[in-house]
Amino acid sequence: MLIAQVSDTHILAPGKLYRARVQASSPTAEAVYAEFDTAACLARAVAALNAAVPRPDITVVTGDLVENGEPAQYEHLLTLLSPLRMPVFVIPGNHDSREPLREAMRGAGYFPARGYLQYTVEDYPLRLVALDTLIAGRHDGTLCPERLGWLDKILAAQPDRPTVILMHHPPFPTAIAYMDEHGLANAAAFAEIVARHPQVERILCGHLHRAIDRRFAGTVAGTAPATAHQIRLNLCPDAPLSFVAEPPGYQLHLWQDGGLITHTALFGDWPAPSPLPA
Repeated sequence: MLIAQVSDTHILAPGKLYRARVQASSPTAEAVYAEFDTAACLARAVAALNAAVPRPDITVVTGDLVENGEPAQYEHLLTLLSPLRMPVFVIPGNHDSREPLREAMRGAGYFPARGYLQYTVEDYPLRLVALDTLIAGRHDGTLCPERLGWLDKILAAQPDRPTVILMHHPPFPTAIAYMDEHGLANAAAFAEIVARHPQVERILCGHLHRAIDRRFAGTVAGTAPATAHQIRLNLCPDAPLSFVAEPPGYQLHLWQDGGLITHTALFGDWPAPSPLPA
């Protein structure tokens, strides 16, 4: 089974560009901004996945689907995703809004009719368990007792099925200071549940706009790059948040011989490298 992971697409209404801070040498430095065409970037990602050989069996989108959680933005997102030649499963991020997202995805049939946007996908060799870490109006995330209880029950029901968990906020510190301040609030409680269920093969996250991996609660948790703008890699503890026009990407997760192999792929047109010396 081959899973494609796309993340942090940040789609706006048609014709709108995403404005992001791209340069800041210190918290007090004057900010410099640039605009990114997030819709065009997602369209290129969709084309790359459709052209992939072998083609992924499914695509998952790990949150921050749109920028402001507005119905028009979700309509545009669905238009951009519609050419994908495989099933698509999405989860909310901190930029999303539950009810507009639920309404937009009503035809997909996997979101519950009410409550948190959590669900399972049972039709593949790997079981998918999708979590909702959204706190309305905030950048950080959480898994409250209700959401954690649901997860524990769902995992306990099928202890022998290899499982992948989808969530937007990573449950581990990344050393990117600003993002760690807006991470998952109760990661320790989540870790206790995951540790009780060794069938969890991987935890796939978004939010960081970079590929980052770490051992977590007896498994591996990781974040995927964004399809447009990436967060600038700065591990200084007082670094301000800024973005950079590094190549956009996605991840491919291959379930093979009882293990999950992850590759990070870039897409788009980039300058060719200089020829290697003879």
